[in-house]
Amino acid sequence: MSTDTALILFAHGARDPQWAEPFQAVRTAIARRAPGVAVELAFLELMSPSLGEAVDRVVARGARRVVVVPAFMAQGGHLKRDLPRLIGEVQAVHPRCVIEQTRAIGEVPEIIEAIAAFALAQTGF
Repeated sequence: MSTDTALILFAHGARDPQWAEPFQAVRTAIARRAPGVAVELAFLELMSPSLGEAVDRVVARGARRVVVVPAFMAQGGHLKRDLPRLIGEVQAVHPRCVIEQTRAIGEVPEIIEAIAAFALAQTGF
């Protein structure tokens, strides 16, 4: 890893393993665009790795800053309560590592525009 910053895509998780495929594709796209950046997936529940496991992995590879990108459409209970609690727990295990949380991807204007463009394209507009 050529940088001390890592990126973790944080998603909800599901029982069906196929549910994770789009997130794996995003992870692959990030790795392709920035091969020197450690990028991991992490899940709130039902799938692995957990946030703690993903942070352990990137810290073991030299990360000193971890940016957690919630792959959620909006701020809800999981992002307002669960994720900050999990980050606090992980921060206690890795006190020398800075762990940051971004906005939910669904709240980012570029993502909103991409979804709108896709929806319109489906109707022929």
